[in-house]
Amino acid sequence: MPYLVSSDFPQKPAGERFRALVERGGIARLPGTHNGMAALQARAAGFEGLYLSGAAMTASMGIPDLGIITVDEVAFFIRQIARASGLPLLVDGDTGYGEALNVMHMVRTFEDAGAGAVHIEDQLLPKKCGHLNDKKLAAANDMATKVAAAAKARRHLYIIARTDAAASEGIDGAVARAKLYMEAGADAIFPEALTTADMFREFAAHMPGVPLLANMTEFGRTPFFTADEFEAMGYRMVIWPVSSLRVANKAQEKLYATLKRDGSAKAMVPEMQTRAELYDTIGLAAYEALDASIIATVVPEPA
Repeated sequence: MPYLVSSDFPQKPAGERFRALVERGGIARLPGTHNGMAALQARAAGFEGLYLSGAAMTASMGIPDLGIITVDEVAFFIRQIARASGLPLLVDGDTGYGEALNVMHMVRTFEDAGAGAVHIEDQLLPKKCGHLNDKKLAAANDMATKVAAAAKARRHLYIIARTDAAASEGIDGAVARAKLYMEAGADAIFPEALTTADMFREFAAHMPGVPLLANMTEFGRTPFFTADEFEAMGYRMVIWPVSSLRVANKAQEKLYATLKRDGSAKAMVPEMQTRAELYDTIGLAAYEALDASIIATVVPEPA
């Protein structure tokens, strides 16, 4: 129960825990979690770190991923995921919500909300999903300024610089940007929307010793690779950003179609999380026992 009981809460800052996850060896597997329930289910499955996707977050709000939402709206999602799971969370920081001072405000807000890491991308607004066409790139020096601002603002937050340059500037252009971003203070690099195993390997070969993040999104430009395959290509982190939302949305779509057709959800019951499973996942019994134990310590027995 990491949210309410201080002795159960992680003692080290989330950024330090995220860094340790990346540096311990192997590949950090970071499934997308679009809300607190998804975070609890990912933790129960055995994951040790999580990811909050801007695309999943905005889609769950019913709007597209075009840089519309605010820092405070993202912080709401960070808080619920960090509180529910107690795990180090990587957060999609889009373009940093403005220029240098805005980026610094984002870092402070995300750290205070419980984030362990953030990635910032080198696009211009209105930004787009990295696997779409017609992305507009920021000047490399302007992006480096944002990275430097983030590094100056953070206490412990792990900073990942994302570059979307491979599609328009090739691997050489993406590598040149990545090296500049590392010099500016990034801890790791996220090359977005690479399309072949050779591209992943070539990028990694040009960035020896640099922690790299791979994005394994469905329906995008990157073919399917496993976490082990990404590790063999030289990557230290992998995200599955929107998978949880896509599965949940498909199930909800089926539910509403069934309700409309039948006027009842009975046909969907075999596909539902039961009441007992729900209460077990959110730890209802533990919360009730905690409440009873606190009351017992302060309410005297009747004479």
